[in-house]
Amino acid sequence: MESTGTNTAPEPGVAAPDLDLVTVPARQGLEAVDIIRRAAGRSGPVGPVLHDGSGDTLGFLVPPGTADAWDLPGSACTQTNGRGMRFGDAVSPTAGATGWLLPPEAVGPVTDPEVLRAALGEAARLIEAADNCR
Repeated sequence: MESTGTNTAPEPGVAAPDLDLVTVPARQGLEAVDIIRRAAGRSGPVGPVLHDGSGDTLGFLVPPGTADAWDLPGSACTQTNGRGMRFGDAVSPTAGATGWLLPPEAVGPVTDPEVLRAALGEAARLIEAADNCR
């Protein structure tokens, strides 16, 4: 999927637009955030990221339509249709709580799905290598 480079994150305090949400285990997601940030000049920035402390997952906001073709094992992509999401509550998550790891107003556009897919793959390989060294 090609990135348009447009910031689709709405103004603070307004309902979220129709976006999709890629959910991954927190450990893999945090690695992916680091990978994307290190490569931001070459591949594009990481967009808003939700942290669900109770489920120990991260959710990356991606453009609408991503869920239609998402098939990366170990992750899920769902259509939000704007349901239940509001922007503007840039509260950092506390232990066991849900909140923004990277709030929309602190980062640019949503994450490009191809960049995210590559970063999640690299993160999985790094985690597997680290786990095998123990």
